[in-house]
Formats: sequence, structure tokens, C-alpha cells
Amino acid sequence: MTLEISQLRKGYSQFDFGPLDLTVDEEVLAVLGPSGSGKTTLLSLVAGITGPDSGSIRLDGRELVGLAPEDRRVGMVFQEGALFPHMTVRENIEYAATTGDRVDEFATLLELNDVLDRKPPTLSGGERQRVALARTLATDPDALLLDEPLSSLDAPIRRRLRDELHSLFESLETPVLYVTHDQRTATALGDRIAIVRDGSLEQVDTPSRVLTRPTSRFVARFTGNENLFEATVIDRTAEGTTVRSGGVRFRTTTSESAASAVTVCIHPSRVAVEAPCAVDGDRRANVLAGSVLRWLNEGSEYRVDIEIGSGSLALTANVRPPTFERLALETGSEVQVLVPEASIHLIPEDERCGSSDR
Repeated sequence: MTLEISQLRKGYSQFDFGPLDLTVDEEVLAVLGPSGSGKTTLLSLVAGITGPDSGSIRLDGRELVGLAPEDRRVGMVFQEGALFPHMTVRENIEYAATTGDRVDEFATLLELNDVLDRKPPTLSGGERQRVALARTLATDPDALLLDEPLSSLDAPIRRRLRDELHSLFESLETPVLYVTHDQRTATALGDRIAIVRDGSLEQVDTPSRVLTRPTSRFVARFTGNENLFEATVIDRTAEGTTVRSGGVRFRTTTSESAASAVTVCIHPSRVAVEAPCAVDGDRRANVLAGSVLRWLNEGSEYRVDIEIGSGSLALTANVRPPTFERLALETGSEVQVLVPEASIHLIPEDERCGSSDR
């Protein structure tokens, strides 16, 4: 089963969506982007809630444009679930189910057997979302669309339901479009991630490549690449490239770009922090001396800003609590920073300037 979107356009008074081309196979494509970027518009066009101005939407070779929503065999789960409050959980699922046995099947799959006789107002947020998902799956859709179904849930419930959805999606053999503004959800659930900006696709790739190999400064910043430095290429060989940013030199393993002006992009999760002089040298990593400017406890990790050398550059690192405590880091602490060559990505000047922050 494949969802194919071609040259899809929709114009509004102050916003133009598309033209957009996208193919989704039997996978989860997480659609990530800021508010107002066109994520929900994409789902509405595929579901038939909104009609396009032009373009094609084909599902398993069947054209959907022009068909009523109920004839598309596309299931959609909304942020708030949109359950019937006067019906029990069983009745909500039965209302949409193609056959009676689908109710018990999805109630078991989504652990709803104990609440089948209750009504939505008596359920927790996580239970309501699971009911909404069961009701949608009971229609046997050929494609599944989800519009930020976890955004209104508390963090512990969101994490647990995210784990449940991951297992569920692995068992499905349908295209899944999962719209979210949460990077953690996108990387946890998506086989691929599509970054949407101003009604257009900025990048579509695996979670790892989107995070560590962004194609523009916008994608880099939006996915948490706080370490972005304008730099000049000073040496390029078949083994890699050396660049200078301020007074700091970085060696990288990348050599595909011919640009002389680039942006150095280093994700904070790829920056290692050690005690001063802990490493004499490593031909596979950039070893830099620095001192802690500031730090912030973010729960599962510490966000540490480190001044490099004479202060011409500051790197941000994500430091796990055991390392933070072992090094007894405080503001002013002298440290050694290790940045693997393979972790440094270079964004050429044309992509850097063409997709600058706005």
C-alpha cells in the first residue's frame, strides 16, 4: 500500500500550501514543523476534509481527489479524539467497525477491555486517545492519519502511549502520516521524518539523518542543532575537510561539498565532555579545551554551554547526569571537549543562505 502525493496545492488568503510531492509506503512518516507550517492542511487534504486547488493524491493507485471522505478508506485520529460522549467505549468502536469482531480485537490490542462499558467523560486522556485510535483502526483504513494525538496529554502518559503506538505501528501494513510538533515523538515513532515549513517540504529523511545531517539552517535549528557556526574551508582532501570558525579549527570526514563558505553544524548530543587533559589526542575527534559558561538541569540530562579557547566560540553539549556528577561541573570548570569528526556536518553557503531563519 502506497500513498502518493503529486504537485498538491492549496491557497488561502495569507498562506500557500505546496506544490508538494511526497510518497509514503508502508511506514510511519512523522510530519514535523512549527505552528502554521501546513501540517494539518496536509492531513485535511489527504482525508478529504479540504479540497486541493490542484494536484493528485493516490492511494494504492486509486485517485482520492474528488472522492468524499467516507469513500477514501482513510482513517484520521484528531488531537482531542472526537468521541461520542453519550456512547460507551464499545458503542463508539462499534459505530465505526466494519465487522463486530473488530471491537474485541482492537479493545484487546489497545488494552481497553476494562473500560468498554464506560463513557468517554469518565476516561483518562490516554484512555480516550486509545479509544479514538481503536475506533479509527476498526474501519480497516488503507492509510492512517494522526493529528497530534498526544499533545494534550501529561508527559508520563504521553511517553507510555508513545511506546504503545510504536508497537502498534510496527504491526500495521499501511501508510501512516503522524503530524506532531514534538521532536521526541517524531524521532521515536517515525521511520522517516518530513520537516514542513511555510507549506513546503524542507527535508524528508530518516530521523538520524534529519538530526545530524540537516540540509538547511532552518532544519538544523528546528531539530535542536544549537551549534551552528559560520566557517571557511581551509583544506579539503579525499579523507575529509578542515574548516575554521573564529579561532577554532574543526576536522570533519565530509568532503562532498565544494563550497568555501559553510555552516558548521554539531548536534549537542554528539559533543562529549571530559576532565581537562583526559585525552592527549585522537585522530578521529576534535579535542578542544574550554570552560563551562553555564549549565541547566533538564531532568534526563544537563545542557552545558562551554566557552572554547579564547572565547571566540561557545559549544552546547548534552551531558548525562552520571558524567555531570563525576566531573563535578560548575560554572567556570575547566573541561576538555571531544567532537568526533564524523559528527560534524557542513551546510554549504547556498543552502545556509537560501533557508536562513525568518
